Amino acid sequence: MDKNSIIGLVVIGVLLVGYMFLTKPSKEEIAEMKRKNDSIAQVEHRKDSLEKVQKDILALQQDSIAKITADSIAQVTDTITSAQKDSISSVDLESKYGIFKDAATGTEEFFTIENNKMIITLTNRGGKIYSVELKDYKTYYQEPLILFVNDSASVFGLELMAGGKPLITNEMYFTPVISDSIIKVSNKDVKAAMRLQLSDDKYLEFLYTIHPDDYMIDFDINFVGLQEEIRTNPYVTLRWNSNIPGLERGRDWESNNTTVFLRMADEEIEKLSETKDKDKFESRGGVQWIAYKQQFFSSILISKDKLDNPTVSLVKVEDKNSKYLKQFNSEFTFEIKDTVTQAQNFNFYFGPNKFSILKQYDIKLEKVVPLGWGIFGWVNRFIVIPIFNWLGGFIGNFGIIILLLTLIIKIGLFPLTYKSYKSSAKMRVLKPQVDELAIKYPKGKEMEKQQATMALYKKAGVNPMGGCIPMLLQFPILIAMFRFFPASIELRQESFLWANDLSTYDAIVEWSANIPLLSSFYGNHISLFTLLMAISMLISTKMTSANQPTNANMPGMKAMMYIMPVMMIFWFNKYSSGLSYYYFLANVITILQTWIIQKFIIDEKKVLAQMELNKKKPVKPKSKWQQRLEDAAKMQQQRNKR
Repeated sequence: MDKNSIIGLVVIGVLLVGYMFLTKPSKEEIAEMKRKNDSIAQVEHRKDSLEKVQKDILALQQDSIAKITADSIAQVTDTITSAQKDSISSVDLESKYGIFKDAATGTEEFFTIENNKMIITLTNRGGKIYSVELKDYKTYYQEPLILFVNDSASVFGLELMAGGKPLITNEMYFTPVISDSIIKVSNKDVKAAMRLQLSDDKYLEFLYTIHPDDYMIDFDINFVGLQEEIRTNPYVTLRWNSNIPGLERGRDWESNNTTVFLRMADEEIEKLSETKDKDKFESRGGVQWIAYKQQFFSSILISKDKLDNPTVSLVKVEDKNSKYLKQFNSEFTFEIKDTVTQAQNFNFYFGPNKFSILKQYDIKLEKVVPLGWGIFGWVNRFIVIPIFNWLGGFIGNFGIIILLLTLIIKIGLFPLTYKSYKSSAKMRVLKPQVDELAIKYPKGKEMEKQQATMALYKKAGVNPMGGCIPMLLQFPILIAMFRFFPASIELRQESFLWANDLSTYDAIVEWSANIPLLSSFYGNHISLFTLLMAISMLISTKMTSANQPTNANMPGMKAMMYIMPVMMIFWFNKYSSGLSYYYFLANVITILQTWIIQKFIIDEKKVLAQMELNKKKPVKPKSKWQQRLEDAAKMQQQRNKR
């Protein structure tokens, strides 16, 4: 920087300092500025205070107005008479319920009717059956067995148009026409009516007739003098929604045996899936009856005239702590005729799923007992049930009855068992000669080998299917028993040895902790009869397979022999202990039969000697079936050569 620049900067600095000194305010000016600032602050403060006061005044004014309005309304309300209040309420009810407005309010009352079989509780709210208790049965935990309770979440009633307004009877209060609030039915029928009454000659009536010694009651819906009120829309919807409680031990098993059955007008039986979480059925056809079927008991509504357009659904209750298993919902329609009096006639069945009881009503109610389809159901109906009932007529212990039933069945099947074992013995002693044919006809000559083997069997008098056919004939019995025991209410709460209820699992060990996978597939208990069944099955299968000729083409069969008993442990752990006990006994008897046949009845040396004699006899002409088989084999061989 040069000298002139430095001098210029110094001069500018001196001028700035001088300007600041000359423009500095005096003490008087500083004091005046402070006074003005204080005044401005005071004005702002007063402004804020004024706004707050204005807001407080406005709030007070609003409170005063509200108080004045409330006081004024109270004063006006006080001037309305009780009759005027009733008039306002009546107008409101009439706008909603129409001609049946008087039945829209009331106090719920209960009426009990008891016969030799059950205790029926009626309620005036909805005029419906509130609950049914079966006197001869208890729940697994020895509490009163109540099939259902029509609480606020349940529905049973009609939905129709009456006097131009929708009428839902489930919400209305009926007038009881009952002699007393507690009635015992002893030697003659008792009738109990619930009425939605407009006048003495105009009413809707639910009429119940209870018989002294029956699970069936009559239920009639009577329309009296209402033809004008319902003429514009004569179609009525009958709705029935019910929560199904658990009554037995083992929630999952009971739930899987709880569903809805319907018998259609064409007599076909329909049902919803027991195992699905949700299921639904809809049809344009008619229905004769609908059954809310639990494992051992049912609530069944039967119509003497078919109900139309059924819509039925079920929903599984997922909450494991709930007392309910499933919710059943159903609705149907029927038409009211334009007559002074019309009756829609029904019956209710509330009782056990016992085949003999249900069959006596002769309307196929016994179809709710799952005995199996086709031949399996026939075996149960015409063989197993008659024998079971016959034994139960003079034996009180159901463990002994199952033992005797098993013995009778196994003795009856013994000729087939013997024939199967004898055929296996023939195949076994002939196996060395079959092996020689395998050497004679190496790979590539399978067809010649098969023909030579069949010729050998024919000469020796051996039927390759002789061991299979008797076993197949026993198969329907095996499946029939699988269906029979879980469906047999006779086993319910009957004890034997360590099992306190043969209709459910016999737990020798139980635990409450949820073990992933194990609790879901196996359960939280160990069933001893299931373990015994699996062990006996393993021994029986091993003995039987030892008497069968080995098959190199099916190596997996040996592994399956050991896998099946393990699988049965998982499958049967939650099943009826009566079923596991039966299969255990059947396996033990099979083991004894096999041992006796092997040691004392069939001598394999004599069997071989007899087959050698058979070879020397003239060959019998081929049957048409055998000829067709050989012709088919030759044709296949020719195709392979091409």
